[in-house]
Amino acid sequence: MNQNIENLYRIAGKPVRTIIGLMSGTSFDGLDIALCHFSSSGTDTQVKVLHFTTKEYDAEFKEALKSVFAKRNADLERITLLNAYIGTYYAQLILQCLEEWNVPVSEVDIIASHGQTIFHAPKHAHQNDKYGNATLQIGDADHIAVKTGIITLSDFRQKHIAAGGEGAPLALYGDYLLFGSPTENRIMLNIGGIANFTYLPAGYAPGCFSTDVGPGNTLMDQFIQLKFPGKYYDNNAEVAIAGTVNEALLTALLSHPFFQAPFPKTTGPELFNLVYLYEAIKVSRQEDITNEDVMATLANFSAQAIISAISSAVPATDSFEIYMSGGGMYNPLLVSYIEAYLGRPVKSTIDLGIHPDAKEAVLFALLANEALAGGKTNYGGGLLSVSMGKVSLPK
Repeated sequence: MNQNIENLYRIAGKPVRTIIGLMSGTSFDGLDIALCHFSSSGTDTQVKVLHFTTKEYDAEFKEALKSVFAKRNADLERITLLNAYIGTYYAQLILQCLEEWNVPVSEVDIIASHGQTIFHAPKHAHQNDKYGNATLQIGDADHIAVKTGIITLSDFRQKHIAAGGEGAPLALYGDYLLFGSPTENRIMLNIGGIANFTYLPAGYAPGCFSTDVGPGNTLMDQFIQLKFPGKYYDNNAEVAIAGTVNEALLTALLSHPFFQAPFPKTTGPELFNLVYLYEAIKVSRQEDITNEDVMATLANFSAQAIISAISSAVPATDSFEIYMSGGGMYNPLLVSYIEAYLGRPVKSTIDLGIHPDAKEAVLFALLANEALAGGKTNYGGGLLSVSMGKVSLPK
């Protein structure tokens, strides 16, 4: 037996697997790195997060990512170069973390890498009957595996699409296995560049699903980067809080057919971008609007999309708790809009034992654990019960 395959087989059979989860989102703030212990699989999964950090990207790297992200026409040479470079860069950041944590490389069984999304193209968005759903993440995992010496699983979204899904959101799998409750209906709300949530009926009852609902931070981040060079996001909503919601613009922003499409659905900055914003400004005849009012309106827009989706998805008679994660939870204006609708404070996943900043990195570590030791969970309700992740061997 090939030594790599023998090692993979041995790791799959271990009572406790040490897995590093990697996540880099559409805000380009940095690489989330979570070192976890996993035991068992499926609904019996137990996870302990040993270490977590975000390694911030420098400005030059952020600009390189922005130059190819969510663009129908991008520099193919740069994409090719970045694919290899990102894999090597991730490996360097992992090795830095292991040294800082005083963890020998030999103690890590698997790396699970989400990669860097540069384009997401569900069929409902491109509307080309010849092609189906598609998505592209770069950051070659062979480079990670060879340069760290650790078996790496990656490209999780492709299997989901191959099996009939849209490749997103994948939060359902981690939410279902880690956060399902026998007694409490839960909504696991993640506000990253795009906002999505998973609905988990109590007792693992039928009806759980995960869906994108619209923009989270992406439009706000794009507008800040355009109008305030050197800034990548509205820290503490300082700009937005100084503005007022423009109702005409808000109505135009909410008029897209995406918001009436049935669940589950996916979207991305390919739709919700500055072109979308400026078309809404034109349609609503608000060309003289201030930057502050735009930001206040965009925060309310994200909140309204979330609130409307939750209202449509959850029966009015059902009580539920919302547990939030993602960068949007640090936007006090956005959160205040959501809490005003609920009439109570929103909780965080830290109340369930996982720090919200680490949640997505832990999710991909969990998907790797399922690929190795699981694969027996039937999620039901038409949801895809598939093992995800391609294997890259270090030798």
